[in-house]
Amino acid sequence: MIETNRPAAAPAEDEPDLLRDQFRQLLRYRRLIGAGIGIGLLGGVYLGISTADTYVATADIVLRAPTDDPFNPSLAPDKAINIGSERQVALSSSIANEAAKKLGVSAAGFAALRSGLQVTNPPQSMVLRFTYTASSPKEAAKRANAMTEAYLLKRQEALDLTRDQMVKGYQDQRDPVNKQLDDVVKQINSMPAGPARDGAYASKTDLQSKANTLSNNIAKLQALDMTPGRVTSAATAPHAPDGPGIPLSLALGAAVGLALGLLAAWVRLVFDPAPRSEGDVARALRAPVLGYLPRDKTGGGPLLAAGEADPRLAEEYRSVAFRLAYDSRFADRRRLLVVAPRGSSETAAAVAVNLAASFAETGKDVLLIEADLRTPVLASQLPTDAGGRPRWSQMPGGPAAGGRSPQHGESDWPDGRQLVVDAGESGSFDLIPGERVRNVARALTSPRATRLVSEADSPNSTVVVLAPPVLSYADALALVDRVDGVLVVCDPRAVHRTDLSRIRELISGAGGTVLGAVLHTPLPGEKRGRVKGRGKGGTAEAEPAEPSGPGRAATKPQPIPYEVAEPEQHIPGDGSDTVALRTVRTGRR
Repeated sequence: MIETNRPAAAPAEDEPDLLRDQFRQLLRYRRLIGAGIGIGLLGGVYLGISTADTYVATADIVLRAPTDDPFNPSLAPDKAINIGSERQVALSSSIANEAAKKLGVSAAGFAALRSGLQVTNPPQSMVLRFTYTASSPKEAAKRANAMTEAYLLKRQEALDLTRDQMVKGYQDQRDPVNKQLDDVVKQINSMPAGPARDGAYASKTDLQSKANTLSNNIAKLQALDMTPGRVTSAATAPHAPDGPGIPLSLALGAAVGLALGLLAAWVRLVFDPAPRSEGDVARALRAPVLGYLPRDKTGGGPLLAAGEADPRLAEEYRSVAFRLAYDSRFADRRRLLVVAPRGSSETAAAVAVNLAASFAETGKDVLLIEADLRTPVLASQLPTDAGGRPRWSQMPGGPAAGGRSPQHGESDWPDGRQLVVDAGESGSFDLIPGERVRNVARALTSPRATRLVSEADSPNSTVVVLAPPVLSYADALALVDRVDGVLVVCDPRAVHRTDLSRIRELISGAGGTVLGAVLHTPLPGEKRGRVKGRGKGGTAEAEPAEPSGPGRAATKPQPIPYEVAEPEQHIPGDGSDTVALRTVRTGRR
């Protein structure tokens, strides 16, 4: 017996899950749905109020065709009567004029009298239904009956006029024939017997036959039953308004408004360029969504989430680190590059710092490299202390441990400075702070930066690199071939699906791999492409300014001065600006 492999059937819950996901996506546009419901309720209120004093009376008429034998089954009324034409006649101004005379309506009210009438024909019937709408029940019934009577009267007059004209026509044809017949009779009486008299008799017979035929036609027309129809249901005064009432109108309006709102939300969803779900993000990046950071209730609290009052954020970071640790692509090299698509990289910095703390909590030697050489802020926002020297700094000709080159230049970073970050209960990890340099690309691709990233090759070591937004600068792409694994941090409502696809193409083209994505909600006070300042600075563009820190004044972005550092000049992150963990707030990047 040969067993045939058949494709497994889709799980029964796939379709309900898809429907639930689509419904959740529609609920993202609550304002559109609410606006639709509001418009529907307003329409329902208008409908209820406008029909509150509207009364409708109805009268039915069955039409009849003229006949000499109403019981003859061979006569088809629908063949003799064009019901569509009769309906147009019932709506004509002549019927309305006749009804206005009977009702005593003036010329000023003639248009209103005619506009209140509707005439319909039920299917497969010879019935005309007169429906009249008025503001009073008695007036509606009175005018409906007046319209039916006026129609029957006009139809009776039309039928009588047609019969009288036909009778007159036959009589006009018969009178000359009768005159000729009388003349022939007189001739016959005066003529002797013979062939001439026989010819006169033949002519008399023909004339008599014509006269009889015309007389029979006249008799048939005069014998016709010319009843135009009969009223089967006279109009009576209605007991209640025709409108649905305020409660039912509101219910109908709410239902229609909900349908309109859902339709508008669906149209908005179809044309929305932003990812509509975590599945859209995963399909655009071709990588899984490793976590979704909950909304920070502290309004942008400390950069380190460990030990906060709300433990959900710290647990989410631990969950992301756990998933990365069991990813074979990351476990082979243990080098992670954390980037944002564009705009602010504040959340990307928080993800890099907390992932470093989570890896340190598992007992690994973690090195966090701040490769954002344009707006470096980690040293001023983390509790740091001077640490040991990096291994690569011991190379001949390298800068001294913890020292700084006397002149700011292209080779200032990395300069061998290494700080230790106290992550509280999670332990500690090393930080290579960023520094502003003249040539960022050369600093990132320098041999010293390459050897610094290769620290992950040591046993039980992990390197986390923080880079500027990948679509704003090419800095991250310069590090991709050294790091391989990339973690994208983004707000799904502030990024387009095309942006995510472009990030994947850029990283793949540079020889790297997207390990996954971490999603987050909008930052407090932040809108798409703009970040609201926290002080007197007002609003600032997504291009960040240098954040405030101990010993540093908050200023707008200025050109980087490349001067010799004075001895009394304060250097952020040199170990003298250590502050408490739970009092430091994240800056705007």
